[in-house]
Amino acid sequence: RENKEVPRASLLSFQDEEEETEEVFKVKKSSYSKKIVKQLKKEYKEDLEKSKVRTEVNSPTDVEAPLEKTGQNKDIGQEDGTANSEHGEEEMEVESEKEEEKPKAGGAFSSALSSLNVLRPGEIPDAAFIHAARKKRQMARELGDFTPVDSEPGKSRLVREDENDASDDEDDDEKRRIVFTVKEKSQRQKIAEEIGIEGSDDEALVAGEQDEELSRWEQEQIRKGINIPQVQPSQPAEVNNVYYQNTYQTLSYGSSYGIPYTYAAYGSSENKSQKTDNTVPFKTPSNEMTPVTIDLVKKQLKDRLDSMKEIHKANRQQYEKHQQSQEDSTKAIERLEGSSGGIGERYKFLQEMRGYVQDLLECFSEKVPLINELESAMHQLYKQRASRLVQRRQDDIKDESSEFSSHSNKALMAPNLDSFGRDRVIYQEQVKRRTAEREARRARRRQAREQTGKMADHLEGLSSDDEETSTDITNFNLERDRILKESSKVFEDVLESFYSIDCIKSQFEAWRSKYFASYKDAYIGLCLPKLFNPLIRLQLLTWTPLEGKCRDFETMLWFESLLFYGCEEQEQVKDDADISLLPTIVERVVLPKLTVISENIWDPFSTTQTSRMVAIVQKLIDGYPSVVNAENKNTQMLLKALLLRMRRTLDDDVFMPLYPKNILENKNSGPYLFFQRQFWSSVKLLGNFLQWYGILSNKTLQELSIDGLLNRYILMAFQNSEYGEDSIKKAQSVIACFPKQWFTNLTGDKTISQLENFCRYLVHLADTIYRNSIGSSDVEKRNHIKQIIKLLASVRALDHAITVANDHNVKEFKILIEGK
Repeated sequence: RENKEVPRASLLSFQDEEEETEEVFKVKKSSYSKKIVKQLKKEYKEDLEKSKVRTEVNSPTDVEAPLEKTGQNKDIGQEDGTANSEHGEEEMEVESEKEEEKPKAGGAFSSALSSLNVLRPGEIPDAAFIHAARKKRQMARELGDFTPVDSEPGKSRLVREDENDASDDEDDDEKRRIVFTVKEKSQRQKIAEEIGIEGSDDEALVAGEQDEELSRWEQEQIRKGINIPQVQPSQPAEVNNVYYQNTYQTLSYGSSYGIPYTYAAYGSSENKSQKTDNTVPFKTPSNEMTPVTIDLVKKQLKDRLDSMKEIHKANRQQYEKHQQSQEDSTKAIERLEGSSGGIGERYKFLQEMRGYVQDLLECFSEKVPLINELESAMHQLYKQRASRLVQRRQDDIKDESSEFSSHSNKALMAPNLDSFGRDRVIYQEQVKRRTAEREARRARRRQAREQTGKMADHLEGLSSDDEETSTDITNFNLERDRILKESSKVFEDVLESFYSIDCIKSQFEAWRSKYFASYKDAYIGLCLPKLFNPLIRLQLLTWTPLEGKCRDFETMLWFESLLFYGCEEQEQVKDDADISLLPTIVERVVLPKLTVISENIWDPFSTTQTSRMVAIVQKLIDGYPSVVNAENKNTQMLLKALLLRMRRTLDDDVFMPLYPKNILENKNSGPYLFFQRQFWSSVKLLGNFLQWYGILSNKTLQELSIDGLLNRYILMAFQNSEYGEDSIKKAQSVIACFPKQWFTNLTGDKTISQLENFCRYLVHLADTIYRNSIGSSDVEKRNHIKQIIKLLASVRALDHAITVANDHNVKEFKILIEGK
């Protein structure tokens, strides 16, 4: 036995693929059994010829009884087969050749048919019993009233016996299979039975059966081709039309909607609805139909109407609910569109600003290094010029000092070297050239003073030697013009909106005016100074406050453009960073530039440059006190740079020669003029240092000016010069440099400690004048002493003033002190 998965049932038994998947029972028959089969067939044909009795289709013993018991169309043979299968015995069917004549029920077989039910379990049937069983199965096959062995719907199978299969060949017979199912009775056969076709018409029935099977096969192929689902009615349809009419009348109006329909057509007897393989025929319950009355129809219609009204009412309520929901949604959409209109514009504006700022930063990331290079080049240019002037002044001092030096060691040096080990010939040539240039500059300055009428009040050493040669001026101007030309090309490939301060400012002003909250949250007020920094530095490229023609930065375009930024008519917001925009720019741009200028370009010996530097720093302190103060980092760096520059000047540029008094007696000699020039240049430097009073601390100024310059260089010159009226004038010039605020708040009779040496010198000067003025009149001598007392009183050295007055019997002491 071969067990294989049974596929979906089909109408045709000769399909190869279905035969392969079908569960088949095969038996190998011996030659003896085959002979018995042939003999049985022969006897069966003889019985058919003798009986000639037609079996009735609707016999109550053959058909009605099984239907009443089971509700299904089962024959007696099938029941016997089922009973035998329950006892564990399997009835094997041997396929034979197609009979030419259909089997008929006859009286000769009545005894054999009745003996089928008396076979005991385990008993071996004889030839007559097997012949009767075959006869019964053949008759059931012809009639079609049987139940398949496979009880599952859709798995029954019609088996058509092929006429060509009836071969006497023993090998072919061994390969035949036993089929336990029989073919249903076709519609044509049923009609033939009803109209009473005789047994002589078997050939017509066989032909009709073949036509019926062919028609089913064609319909099956058409259904497979068009893939139309075969919907079967819930109840089987019979041939007569009365069934359909009665069925329609028995069904209610509402339930008629649930009746499934079939695609089969109704018409002639040949086109009636066909039974499918998986349907079970049953007798039409024609006597159990409920009668249809008008009241029943009216009741059904009324119930249907009430149901439709309820459904309509529910749908109406649902419709009204949807209408209200739609109105609410429309209002919500309109409200949200009105409220989100500003948000959309805001988002669009902020996205545009985001893109603009990104482009601006990308532009600056490329251009800022160029601006830094140009700024450094300009600073280097001014630094070179300042360093050249300072170096020339130092060379002139060295040249004059070596020229008038009286302690040269010529004997110890080689004949071709000077006292400093330099080549004498080359050095002498350079000295001569520098001397000629120096004297020419002094002559031009003297001539200029004579033209202005300042010659009488001028003292040698008070003027600054900052004149340049024409070659240096030309080279400086060429380099400066080149830098300015390069600066003009920095933004030549950039749109105006990305380098113009006005355009950039307008972008952020629009942001501030429209969406101030997001403007403030983005800290734009803190970012703007850094954003404008490179553009302002580019405009301040040539800004040098040490020059007289330098333009005030507050009159520049960038300052005027940013002056009123963030100052709208509306009320100012507390802690608004835009208010401090300009002070922050001054802190981050102007102060660093002044730091570079004071460290590399400013010359403390130049009174003009010092005055301008003090003025600009004082202006920043007065105008921007919030950023230019002692706590500010950039301000501290500026003051530190100023101090470093002044200390470097004290160490490198101040020189006071010492000559014997007999050499200085000749006021027209070179040593005397060089001494006087160095003395007055030191006094000028002292006055320049003290100009920083109020900016630098008093302690720092006193350390630089008094300890570093007065006590170290100027007092030494006082002691080396002659005592007399000239010394008193020099002392007056020195005291005039001191800020009066130093002595205003002093208490007691003593001055500041750093001036004690200078006061003792004045006391000594008074004594010297009194002793050395033997040939002079007493009035002149007393006038000099009174001047010294006034000088001591002006620096609040009252103790020294009283001592001088007592020593020289000066009685107008109080008058002199009050007239100080």
